[in-house]
Amino acid sequence: MFKVPFTIRMQLCLGVALGGLFFDKAPAADTGMQTLLTIEPSRENPRNSEGDIIELKDGRLCLIYTRFTGGGADHAAADVARRLSQDRGRTWGDNQIVVRRTGGLNVMSVSLLRLASGEIALFYLRKTSQEDCRPLMCLSTDEAQTWSDPTVCITDEVGYYVLNNDRAVQLRSGRLILPVAWHQGPGRRRDSAGIIMCYLSDDHGRTWRRSQDSFQGHAPEGRRITVQEPGVIELKDGRLMMYLRTDAGSQYVCYSPDGGETWSKAGPSALASPLSPATIQRVPWTGDLVCVWNDHSGAHPYPAGCRTPLCLAVSQDEGKTWSRSQVLEDDPDGWYCYTSITFSDDRMLLTYCAGDKTIGGLNRLKVLALSKDRLERR
Repeated sequence: MFKVPFTIRMQLCLGVALGGLFFDKAPAADTGMQTLLTIEPSRENPRNSEGDIIELKDGRLCLIYTRFTGGGADHAAADVARRLSQDRGRTWGDNQIVVRRTGGLNVMSVSLLRLASGEIALFYLRKTSQEDCRPLMCLSTDEAQTWSDPTVCITDEVGYYVLNNDRAVQLRSGRLILPVAWHQGPGRRRDSAGIIMCYLSDDHGRTWRRSQDSFQGHAPEGRRITVQEPGVIELKDGRLMMYLRTDAGSQYVCYSPDGGETWSKAGPSALASPLSPATIQRVPWTGDLVCVWNDHSGAHPYPAGCRTPLCLAVSQDEGKTWSRSQVLEDDPDGWYCYTSITFSDDRMLLTYCAGDKTIGGLNRLKVLALSKDRLERR
């Protein structure tokens, strides 16, 4: 993951480590929110972050996330771990390693995707070096009990590609799409501002190819801006909408009419934001879009440049406009980011980093459930 300097400073604040799991089993009916799980850092496990949840066919919830053992920095040693819940998130089983780091820097940033075939796809980044970070894909035919050998999704050009957690998408056509930001390659100068592209597969993930378009970000007046950590959502009319974190004061958006091959010029959206990622998904029971991000529009107090508050808004017109945002977390010293969204029954489940200045911004992982009613509030 590529971080801004403030995040790095927050990582250095890690002092006396905290340990253990904390469960909040009492539903907060008045807010429509319930904390299901908080995974605190410890001396042996200084960071837990970038996860995703999938509901298994028997109703169990499967959380897979990055479990760091070598420190709190993005390049520290880490494995990909799993926790299961048999009771809809009220309690969770013990940690189990799914993908172990076997060399290089780490493995991290999980996306879980139920394919049209019924299989579960697991995507994660294998960070071999600061010039080689690429997504891998595994398949499970037994509901996340075992996984196939991983295949590398980017083979045409070695480089440092960032694929955030909860970013893999399967289109109605069956195409798989991975939106990534390129930052560096062997013998090439690092490009912190990012070059955006997609990798596409039309054969169930067996082979992948780069989209026809790859692009930098530019403000309306022409100056180059930072564009990073892209996400993609399929719209009702068949187009794709890409959203990107930027240093220009908002999430930028662009559109593809051809399944991610080509893209319109990216421009500012109504989602005012610091340099921090958003997550957008479709609500199954309404068809609306929901966005979770750090709202810096001024609708709620916020410290400049910080990833707080964490907010939610709904769009009934395919992302053209958004409802007034609802605050989910608003600690001014908090650091809320790298969200995933999963719908289970009539709830929306969120995973996200929920750190602070004391323990480090990315070091605590939280799972939150929001009721159907909470999403429908305006």
